[in-house]
Amino acid sequence: MKSFSESYKEAGVDITAGYKAVELMKQHIARTLTKSAISDIGGFGGLFELDLKGIKKPVLVSGTDGVGTKLKLAFIMDKHDTVGIDCVAMCVNDIICCGAKPLFFLDYIACGKNVPEKIAAIVSGVAEGCVQSGASLIGGETAEMPGFYPEDEYDLAGFSVGVVDRSKIVDNSSIKTGDVIIALPSSGVHSNGFSLVRKVFDVENADIKKPVDALGGKSIGETLLTPTKIYVKPMLKLFDTVTVKGVSHITGGGFYENIPRAIPKGLGAKIEKKAVKVLPIFELIAKTGKIPERDMFNTYNMGVGMSVIVKKEDADKAVETLKMCGENAYIIGEVIKSDEGVEIC
Repeated sequence: MKSFSESYKEAGVDITAGYKAVELMKQHIARTLTKSAISDIGGFGGLFELDLKGIKKPVLVSGTDGVGTKLKLAFIMDKHDTVGIDCVAMCVNDIICCGAKPLFFLDYIACGKNVPEKIAAIVSGVAEGCVQSGASLIGGETAEMPGFYPEDEYDLAGFSVGVVDRSKIVDNSSIKTGDVIIALPSSGVHSNGFSLVRKVFDVENADIKKPVDALGGKSIGETLLTPTKIYVKPMLKLFDTVTVKGVSHITGGGFYENIPRAIPKGLGAKIEKKAVKVLPIFELIAKTGKIPERDMFNTYNMGVGMSVIVKKEDADKAVETLKMCGENAYIIGEVIKSDEGVEIC
């Protein structure tokens, strides 16, 4: 007998919709599975066989995050197939900062009403993020919570685990003055600072689907929904090419909070403001909201999604390697003796 509860359905939870959603998402999940993923979706746990070949002292590195209020843009635009990429990116971009290769990912979707096609669209984005990062999507959870979330809204969060050889952990201990800071460009606002973005553009009331000249003819909504760039594969190549001393994922808190996290006490980062290739969306946010430049650099990535620190003599090789991987990397500053954290000048 198939599982079904009329009483539960009358309370707002349709378990048969959950089964349909799982069936629809299976094709997307299949794209992500590597030979190490040894369980089918639908069990009580995701199984992953750890391949430790070439790793002497394995260290597991984990990361968890959500998409935040960027989801409000997805609701307004009725576009749900990219926010999953953001969810994966926010986790794997963090663990790659330690030098760890992502192994697997799990997602959690909580919604007011389970619409199988919408859930499958969300998971298709999660799967795409996993493919981009080389991680297997080995499990997840969809929770239908009527009365807690509005019927047309949902929340999305995720969790990833990676592995790195202990001797290859990026720990900032060798950083010194004169080391070079390299920028990896972002794809846009990524997944941070959206509470301010929503206030600046009044997204709940304004027409955010209208083309905007300053954004190259794209709408504000389309531009803001551009998924977070995933840096895993180019960074893994970089780790194999030069000695990387420090890595920062530029998320909430912008330059001022995130770059110092990769630099030891007593040292700081001197960033050349003119070198930063600021994207048009940030110029529009600043202009529309009359936001001071200091606040912009303390809230957004400003066009730099990740920064990398290498010794000066490795800088050109590092930039060349990243460009060969499709990243238009460039130098934005250097490490200096300072207790100020970041100086943008």
